[in-house]
Amino acid sequence: MIDMTTKTKYPKIGIRPIIDGRLGGVRESLEETTMNMAKNVVKLFEEELRYPDGSQIKCIIPDFCIGGVKEAVDCQDLFSTNSVGVSLSVTPCWCYGTETMDMDPHLPKAIWGFNGTERPGAVYLAATLAAHNQKGLPAFGIYGEDVQDLNDNEITPDVKHKLLTFAKAGLAVALMKNRSYLAIGSVSMGIAGSMINPDFFQDFLCMRNEYVDSSEVFRRIENEIYDKDEFEKALKWTKENCKEGEDFNEKTQQRSRQLKDDDWKFVVKMTLIIRDLMEGNPKLKEMGYGEEAMGHDAIVSGFQGQRQWTDFLPNGDFPEAILNSSFDWNGKRAPYMVATENDALNGVSMLFNYLLTNTAQIFADVRTYWSPKAVERVTKWSPDGIAKNGFIHLINSGSATLDGTAQQTKKGKPVMKPFWDISESEVQACIDATTWYPANVGYFRGGGYSSGFLTKGEMPVTMCRLNLIKGLGPSLQIVEGYTIDLPENVHKTLNNRTDKTWPTTWFVPNLTGKGAFTDVYAVMNNWGSNHGAISFGHIGDQLITLASMLRIPVCMHNIDETRIFRPSAWNSFGMEKESSDYRACQTYGPLYGTN
Repeated sequence: MIDMTTKTKYPKIGIRPIIDGRLGGVRESLEETTMNMAKNVVKLFEEELRYPDGSQIKCIIPDFCIGGVKEAVDCQDLFSTNSVGVSLSVTPCWCYGTETMDMDPHLPKAIWGFNGTERPGAVYLAATLAAHNQKGLPAFGIYGEDVQDLNDNEITPDVKHKLLTFAKAGLAVALMKNRSYLAIGSVSMGIAGSMINPDFFQDFLCMRNEYVDSSEVFRRIENEIYDKDEFEKALKWTKENCKEGEDFNEKTQQRSRQLKDDDWKFVVKMTLIIRDLMEGNPKLKEMGYGEEAMGHDAIVSGFQGQRQWTDFLPNGDFPEAILNSSFDWNGKRAPYMVATENDALNGVSMLFNYLLTNTAQIFADVRTYWSPKAVERVTKWSPDGIAKNGFIHLINSGSATLDGTAQQTKKGKPVMKPFWDISESEVQACIDATTWYPANVGYFRGGGYSSGFLTKGEMPVTMCRLNLIKGLGPSLQIVEGYTIDLPENVHKTLNNRTDKTWPTTWFVPNLTGKGAFTDVYAVMNNWGSNHGAISFGHIGDQLITLASMLRIPVCMHNIDETRIFRPSAWNSFGMEKESSDYRACQTYGPLYGTN
């Protein structure tokens, strides 16, 4: 068995130490200071950042400083042969801008100009950002708020925050490049997000699109093209850990015990097969299936399910939920990004969140806005606290990550962690908090199981959604807020009005009092589709940075302006940040586009 955590050829961060090229005293006096500045950044990144498998971020620095065009070209050659996916230039001094700048049009790039008075690093920063903007090669500018001494090796908190925000977003861009979105099946129930747009994937993400018919999953089950030993291990784990809930179907519609037991076997096989379709499995080659063993190099996938599949076969809720989680029968591991109903746009939204946080993602319908008035009418309870203005019910057919139970903790608070930080007891707590209900056969005629759980409250989360708009292209929506707890009787009353066999997250967005965030109703009313991707943490600023790298405008967010970090060129497109974002993205076009 192989999983995504074994992928070792991760992109590196390239650090470019830029120096005043004048020999004869000036350059020599700055060599050590400049190289130490680069090494300090490497130390920061290695301490703070991890690849999806939990391994330490790798950086590369040339063994020379860059004082002119020859050294800039040598550095570019070094980067191109060492899998560098992100470029950061650092300098404490004045240097020759256009001679030393990074000219690669596809690498996310930033410049840190040291704020010190002994040497004008800020002057180089300003001059070279101007050169980037004039040449149409957007770069992020990093400049500390407080003057430091030239020999001060501390990276101040404001600079540290920008360096990490840039690096996380840049690595997300690099990690997506040349990977695949795998569509298993086609369009689900007319959902536009599952109408795959290959131009978007190619031009904005530099990703391939791979396609297999849903029948390929069925073929592999029928022909036993899966690791049989692992299947037995997985089925045993499932029987021991995944507790089956009450069957709420009408008695006449309930499946027999034999059919339910067969469904468990079927959905476990589906899980193995969808994973193998995404990344391959060398075990299959040993079994004589060399082509199937290769997989599709998919960093994200989607399973159509409804309706052609689910009208006669068990649904995909179990494989989607387990794959989207940070653990299974093999223990803790990196989560897979698998979109319900083949909603590729929500799959990409999940992927954005995941690559920025290394945490599993909740896939959910943005189902219902509950106003205080409606809640009180139905339950006789008046919402209070952060729920006083109402809340949104996030719920989908049992495909959300089991990490979304929020049974993991940090400093006594509910969280969702990267898999390497999750304890075995927290894994078990997530499993124990989940009940697997026989599928609602009104929706899923072929049976199967749906996960049911309730997300703990008081957890900071960010919901995002990518949409495609004709004439505009992609746009991103972002909402930061919190999960909430409701009184048990209130939760049951509201939850029973929809499908109580599905996982529920009660969500309150942070309000700004204006626009789409005037109130909770406005957030719901301005949401652009039926699905959302929900991540642990308030990462809206990181999503904005990532979107600007990809040239995707943000049409809706509740992030304070002081947290927004975009390339320097965006400042030249107007004083209103969101309008300038649209104009800049339109001017530069998609990162990998031809215009």
